[in-house]
Amino acid sequence: MSREETVTSRRALLAGVGAVGAVTVLAACGTDTEAGTGSGTGQDPDPTEDPGGDSGGGGEVIAKVSDVPVGGGAIFAASEMVVTQPTEGQFHGFRAVCTHQGCPIASVDSGTINCSCHGSKFALDSGEPRNGPATRPLTAREVTVKGDAIVLA
Repeated sequence: MSREETVTSRRALLAGVGAVGAVTVLAACGTDTEAGTGSGTGQDPDPTEDPGGDSGGGGEVIAKVSDVPVGGGAIFAASEMVVTQPTEGQFHGFRAVCTHQGCPIASVDSGTINCSCHGSKFALDSGEPRNGPATRPLTAREVTVKGDAIVLA
């Protein structure tokens, strides 16, 4: 093998190794929360918390029932969630990220879930857009009530 062929082979090898490394780094940076399949927190729920006295399963405790006003909602940034209570005792959970361009949800007031980036507003009960530019609903996340706690199902 000539010196020129050896240098070319080394360059090809290093380029291949660099490409594999870049793909590995990019894959590690991705999350499954975009599809609504993860909690987005990267943390396990506290195994010592059992808000409903039922140790037969359940998910991450998001909030207390008293934290979510009737006819409104609250944002829980640590869990990347917005929880609403359109009518008393009826709770809905959504991913707190606008479906327009991925901005975080900023507030829940005046009967809608609001994104401050571009003015999108979403329905409390369904997450459907009420005012654009968003055209897709917020990603629903199932929540249940256990005792006085709202739990990600």
